[in-house]
Amino acid sequence: MAILRKLNHILLFLLVLTFCVIWYSNFYKAPTPKEDEDMDPVDEMDEDVIPVVICAPSGRMGGTMAAINSIYRHTNANVLFYIVGLRNTLNHIRKWIEGTQLADINFKIVEFNPMVLKGKIHPGVAFPELLQPLNFVRFYLPLLTMEHEKVIYLDDDIIVLGDIQELYDTKISKGHVAAFSEDCDLPSIQEVVNKVGIQNTYMGFLDYRKKTIQKLGISPSTCSFNPGVFVANMTEWRQQHITKKLEKWMKKNVEENLYSSTVGGGVATPPMLIVFHEKYSPITPYWHIRHLGWSPDEQLLESVLQDAKLLHWNGRYKPWQATSAHKKLWEKWYIPDPTGRFQLHNR
Repeated sequence: MAILRKLNHILLFLLVLTFCVIWYSNFYKAPTPKEDEDMDPVDEMDEDVIPVVICAPSGRMGGTMAAINSIYRHTNANVLFYIVGLRNTLNHIRKWIEGTQLADINFKIVEFNPMVLKGKIHPGVAFPELLQPLNFVRFYLPLLTMEHEKVIYLDDDIIVLGDIQELYDTKISKGHVAAFSEDCDLPSIQEVVNKVGIQNTYMGFLDYRKKTIQKLGISPSTCSFNPGVFVANMTEWRQQHITKKLEKWMKKNVEENLYSSTVGGGVATPPMLIVFHEKYSPITPYWHIRHLGWSPDEQLLESVLQDAKLLHWNGRYKPWQATSAHKKLWEKWYIPDPTGRFQLHNR
């Protein structure tokens, strides 16, 4: 009987182990042998490697390629791009890179499985495009970049005009998980913020009528931050169980509608505002000049653009669309799609 019980325990352990392996393989798709051949030899444990995670949604892929090109052309650093896409876009991503001047970059193409979001997304948002699965990749960084201690995450609607090494070197204080740009940190663009009505406090993202939000004890006038550009400490992220906490607040929103219908209209931002409250350090303001996509007419001051290290077209008006502010500045870094599937929408 003792031998039989022992065999049952072993079989149960093997069954659980098999389940875990299947779950992980469905979430993270490692590079194929062809990807390894395409990449220059990179020691992923080397401290000199700068890992940059960026998503490549099908309708915004031109933005991704322009962002990667701008980073690559402004640095001598050893950048390793983690380009995240859904299964039906992976070949397109590869062809765009291999068929253009981006062929020399170091990269890995990673498949994101949207099934991890099942039951965690509330459908009632002002802008349905915010529900697209890749918007939540930033919640799962430790599963995508397991080899690295420090990681940069970037949205696809950015252009980098400085050396990415400077952003990577951003100091993250002890006990903090990441570094973000606060929405009140740049007086030179506050005129645009006030004129267009951009939200820059927690009140604009969380529904303070709900008791669950009130119990957080966070003042509604607290300055918010923008999670489209950040540097993260993966050790602190894991130790503080950040992914589990983010998923917890996603589920709570599905149950209680805590933020999806509020003025900010955000989906990925509110849980990050809650989970990272008082757990983040600042990014140098000129490494995240944003709001370029909030209005097609509002132009930033030339002095701000000259000092900018990173420009972010957050908002509805993207530079690959027909109407956008500072469109010509972005187009300098755009690389046409060799397959012809992605086209710029010009006036």
